[in-house]
Amino acid sequence: MGEQSSTESRIRSRGKRRKQPSGGRRALTIAAWSAAGLVLVGGSGLGYVYFKLNGNIQGVDINAALGPDRPENVDNGSMDILVLGSDSRSGANAEYGVDEGAARSDTAMMVHVHEGHKKASVVSIPRDTLVERPRCAGEKGSSASVSGAKRAMFNTAYEVGGPACAVKTVEKMSGIRMDHYIEVDFTGFKKLIDELGGVEITTTKTIDDSKSHLHLKPGTHTLNGEKSLGLVRTRKSVGDGSDLGRIQLQQAFIKAFINQVRNVGVFTDPKKLYDVADTGTKAITPDSELDSVKELMSFAKGLSGLGPQDVHMITMPVEYDPADPNRVIPIKAASRQVWTALKQDKPIPASAVKDSAGDKGAAGSLVQSR
Repeated sequence: MGEQSSTESRIRSRGKRRKQPSGGRRALTIAAWSAAGLVLVGGSGLGYVYFKLNGNIQGVDINAALGPDRPENVDNGSMDILVLGSDSRSGANAEYGVDEGAARSDTAMMVHVHEGHKKASVVSIPRDTLVERPRCAGEKGSSASVSGAKRAMFNTAYEVGGPACAVKTVEKMSGIRMDHYIEVDFTGFKKLIDELGGVEITTTKTIDDSKSHLHLKPGTHTLNGEKSLGLVRTRKSVGDGSDLGRIQLQQAFIKAFINQVRNVGVFTDPKKLYDVADTGTKAITPDSELDSVKELMSFAKGLSGLGPQDVHMITMPVEYDPADPNRVIPIKAASRQVWTALKQDKPIPASAVKDSAGDKGAAGSLVQSR
């Protein structure tokens, strides 16, 4: 099962998405929160601002590459978004390590926005999860396809087949059709945090991680972009040193990030709104149905009403692989509970995660938001 390596695949086409109630689209991701700034800016009638922000957005179209063999496009008022953080070491990201030739999805979250858009469920997918990766289309303009694999690490889907292959892998695993895709990289992440003036967190214990260059004593800290990136990349010094502990830190940070956006006046201060929107639209790579200010406005409208208390975050139920303790595998019955609940637009039952290796250990209590 040869893995044909590819850098970020950019495949363009259009496709349908679920019909949404007017003004009710909300999602919880760092990238999507930055897009929320477009709502008021675009609605202000400032043509130049609209045009400039529109020029910042570089979208990626994935629907043609996915083809017709996809889960049913259910129209029940909910919405599903795959959010990936790219670990490319090229360009401005080179300071974080050597580029081995292709980017991988360092962070992956499936965001389910429930009908009515007052609640959201987020499922983090560990990058080291061994999954069945389906056959994927090759790069744009290439007739070659990328072979599937039975026990492939989840983050190799993006590496060998780009965004479309990552989406296809999640859809095969969950049985849920993704309505949208959003990607953010290291450099864009840092700039967005700095534009917001940092994010305030409280650490309950010392975090001392030489790999991520993060050194924090217990107490309250305002993290700039560099330190925020260090926090969400910290792994070796928290929990059992695996990606599962890092996911808990990421989830805690996202909730703190939401609080920060709500508290700095992004939605009431026109200049701050524009600055965040300008930085945010440069930081993200959305799918082709969100690659304009108008589309992002529709997507983000009402986002400011969704607070951290409205979001339920879990890690996909996994257990350590008996054949390789450095990898995890999905717990089939528990994962099926999660995906079934989301397909039916219901809350994820607590029983689905009680036996999972994720969402356990001390890492989740290390960071608190105000």
